[in-house]
Amino acid sequence: MNKKLITNGKIITLERVIPEGSVSVCDGVITGVYEGTGRLPEPDETVIDARGKYISPGFLDIHVHGGGGYAFLRSSVDDVISCCKVHMRHGTTSLVPTISSATNELTRESIGNIKEATSKMTGGPEILGVHLEGPYFAMSQRGAQPAEYVRNPIKEEYMNMIEGFDNILRWSLAPELPGALEMARELTKRGIRMSIGHSDALFDEAIKAYECGFTTVTHLYSCTSTVRRINAYRYAGIIEAAFLLDDMTVEIIADGKHLPASLLKLIYKIKGPDRICLVTDAIDAAGLEGVTGELYSQTLGSNIIIEDDVAKLPDRSAFAGSVATTDRLVRTMIRLADVPLYQAVKMMSATPAKAVGMFSRKGSLSIGKDADIIIFDDNIDVSTVIVGGEVTFEKS
Repeated sequence: MNKKLITNGKIITLERVIPEGSVSVCDGVITGVYEGTGRLPEPDETVIDARGKYISPGFLDIHVHGGGGYAFLRSSVDDVISCCKVHMRHGTTSLVPTISSATNELTRESIGNIKEATSKMTGGPEILGVHLEGPYFAMSQRGAQPAEYVRNPIKEEYMNMIEGFDNILRWSLAPELPGALEMARELTKRGIRMSIGHSDALFDEAIKAYECGFTTVTHLYSCTSTVRRINAYRYAGIIEAAFLLDDMTVEIIADGKHLPASLLKLIYKIKGPDRICLVTDAIDAAGLEGVTGELYSQTLGSNIIIEDDVAKLPDRSAFAGSVATTDRLVRTMIRLADVPLYQAVKMMSATPAKAVGMFSRKGSLSIGKDADIIIFDDNIDVSTVIVGGEVTFEKS
């Protein structure tokens, strides 16, 4: 048996921070969470001293395009693995690689490479499945998605995709497009999680989408419709529907750039930590040190500008994904949105785990769950990462 005891740390639970305690692990599973100093190491346990830092569930990123110079689109199997490990060093123990709009050929190749990387991964985070962000979007809300690939749903196309791959976990699309609700019904039956994304849907269309299986909104306030006038009358949009539907979960890119403090606070006040998933939406430049200026992005297949610690289109008319990692998101919610630490961690662990149907084994320090554990300090500076009970990263 492979047994470990993580001691001398402040334990982050779903509801509080235990000031001092320990967590025991056996064969990749959490076997105990203890308050105080009474739990002494057993002779066959390897002791990991947290040195007074926080012991936290590992972070889950359910919307991430790349990092470390690699992208999940256009990358080899080895590059996919390298990309995952870059994010792991920032606390990500599970992730859902995201593929943006592209040709069918490139999309299929990328899904296949991610599938192979999932089976070959060692010493890295767990790949939970693939998130397809596109190509079925409203042209008016495509953001940085390439216009030449954006189109309406084609049944033969998406059915061939889901029948050819069993690792598609999520799909973001615009529900107001012709055929989108039929697509949602087909995919939901197969367990694929549907998300409203890059959409100009009116409030009533968003409600119908929810009724057809759309359970999340992709990066709220980014490429999502809001109140508008039509023939003098005001109509609500996706943002208002997301606020009014109590069970609708929302993604937010909490890099401190995509959304100001006021909107972060508003979303948190209305939706609460149980309905907010923090996501990086990170592109290939994420996790690189000192990168500024214009560069080519594999993710977008075009040039972008990195400045002000965020990615922008070359004309600076819009953001083009983030360069954030998960530790930065938690830090932002604490410092910019005044959110308690344990709630910020919940939005980066438990809530995304629930959103993708993985909460039975991910997202909290609970007995019987996967031993995906991280240790970090008051600055959310990650010093140790444990995936499946094995130490995969230690800061020297």
